[in-house]
Amino acid sequence: MNTYKVTVHNEKETIELAQNIESEKFPNMVICLNGDLGSGKTVFAKGFAQAMAINDVTSPTFNIIKEYNGELPLYHMDVYRVENNVENLGLNEYFDKGGVSIIEWADMIEDYLPKERLEVEFKIVDENTRILLIRAYGEKYINICERVL
Repeated sequence: MNTYKVTVHNEKETIELAQNIESEKFPNMVICLNGDLGSGKTVFAKGFAQAMAINDVTSPTFNIIKEYNGELPLYHMDVYRVENNVENLGLNEYFDKGGVSIIEWADMIEDYLPKERLEVEFKIVDENTRILLIRAYGEKYINICERVL
């Protein structure tokens, strides 16, 4: 695992970072987003989706998983309310469907995540500033970080 630290000063910079990572997307990519409420997880997901020509992304809080069709399928998940029902969701099926999975609150289902993935942890500094700790698990994800960060 390699860890990278990025500071963003506003939502626009968070979106740009997401779009830079999106430019390196590949089938079965898994991006895990962690951080407090309002830290930028959904902003990141929306920025990534916009780069895939998907503009109607909202937080999937009440749906758990929302599917979008873009250049690749996008599976946007919010597992905050999942608790003990993880097995029933069939998450592994999504990880192998050839799309990109973006998982908000991924640390809550850590045992179910694939070994190779990209984790982005959002830490609130002040109203606009965030420190992002980006952890790349696996060669593909390390290479992406080396290219775009």
